[in-house]
Amino acid sequence: YTWTAGNGNTYTSTPTIAPTFVSGCNTQTLALTITPSSNNTTTASVCDTYTWSNNSQTYTASGTYTGTTANCVTQKLNLTITPSTTGTTTQTQCDGSYVWSAPLGNGQTYTVSNSTATFVSGCNTQSLNLTINQSTSSSQSVTACSTYT
Repeated sequence: YTWTAGNGNTYTSTPTIAPTFVSGCNTQTLALTITPSSNNTTTASVCDTYTWSNNSQTYTASGTYTGTTANCVTQKLNLTITPSTTGTTTQTQCDGSYVWSAPLGNGQTYTVSNSTATFVSGCNTQSLNLTINQSTSSSQSVTACSTYT
């Protein structure tokens, strides 16, 4: 702090004795407290958007942002934003079961048709559209003489 209205001196720490400046009949005393500054950093990794409680701003891009400063503490935000993706796994099975394997699936086994299964991994949402058809069998008995078409 430079005391321009007083003696013109610059102070980098709180003086142990309050400086005074006398100019004619005017005496000024400087009551000075110097607080060291510091930074608080918030690190966040999110999908799509992030609203920072420090300044109530919503961010849609990765980056380093500076928020409010109070009591010599500056708030910083290191932000990584990943866009969300969606997809659908479509599978048709005959009888039995289907294992919806990673990385797009949840590793669970399905034994009936199901179009409502959803798996979220990070910022990726996948839906399963599964059809399990019951196989059928048929036989035909034919007795033929000479030829059969």
